Amino acid sequence: MKNIYTWAAKPAKRTLTVADLKAAKGKRKFTQVTANSAEEAEAAEKARFDMIISNAKNVIPVRQGSKNLFLTAALVLNEFVTQEDIMRGAFKALENGADAVMTPRSMDVVEMLAKEDVPVMGHLGLVPRKSTWIGGLRAVGKTADEAYELFQNFKRLENAGAFSAECEVIPENVMGEISKRTNIVTVSLGSGRNADVMYLFMEDICGDTENPPRHSKAYGNLLKLRNEIKIERIKALKAFKKDSMTGKFPGKKQSSNLENKQFEEFINQLD
Repeated sequence: MKNIYTWAAKPAKRTLTVADLKAAKGKRKFTQVTANSAEEAEAAEKARFDMIISNAKNVIPVRQGSKNLFLTAALVLNEFVTQEDIMRGAFKALENGADAVMTPRSMDVVEMLAKEDVPVMGHLGLVPRKSTWIGGLRAVGKTADEAYELFQNFKRLENAGAFSAECEVIPENVMGEISKRTNIVTVSLGSGRNADVMYLFMEDICGDTENPPRHSKAYGNLLKLRNEIKIERIKALKAFKKDSMTGKFPGKKQSSNLENKQFEEFINQLD
C-alpha cells in the first residue's frame, strides 16, 4: 500500500500508483473492472481487483466503496464537450478521489491534460461512440495497413503524454506487438491476453446483461436473479391486492384494537 496525497491535498493510501503501473509494464498483469456505485466498488476491492474505472460523475460514491484501489474517471464524450469542460471535469474528478482520467478525445485534448500533469488514459481501437467512421461496431486492425495506422496512433498518444490506453477490440496478435513497442500501459477490452491490463465491464463479468458483447465472458448470472426478483415482486403485489379485496389483509398480526371497556367509553363519547 502506497501513501499518497490526493489532488484535494488529502493523505490517502493506494494499492497502485501511476509510477507502479508504468514500472510493471511487460512484467506483470493487472485487472480492471467498471464500478459506478459504492456497492460495485466495494465488491471490486473485496475481489482484489487492481484497478477500477467509473464515469466521472460517479467518483464520489465509488470512492466511498473503495478507498484504496486505483480509480480512473471516464470523461464521457457528450458530458464534457469543450476543452474548458474537459479540464474542469478532470480536475473535479481528481479532487473527488480519482487517480487518473480517461478520454476518447483528440491528441490535442490528451496533450492539454498531460501538460498539467493529469494522468491520462486514452482510448484506441473501437471507440463505440465514433463507430460510424469505421463502418459500425467491429474490430480495428484487421488488415496490415489498418494495424500499422493503429500503431501510429498509439505512438501519437504516447507522444501526447498519455500514460495508458483503453484498447478496445483489437486483434490479439496485433495488440501484443503494439504493446511491446509502446511505453503506454495497455488495457485490453476485447483485445486478447497480450496487453498489460485485463478489463471487462462489471455487468458482463457478473452476467447482468441480455446481449453481452462477443469479447465478454459471464462468471455469474445476476440477470437471472434480477428477473426472478421482478417475477417475485409482481407475485407479491398481486397477492397483497387479492387479500386486501377479500378481507384477508390486514389480519390480527397487522392490526390492533382498543380494549372493550375503553372502546365502549369511546363510543359513548361519540354518541
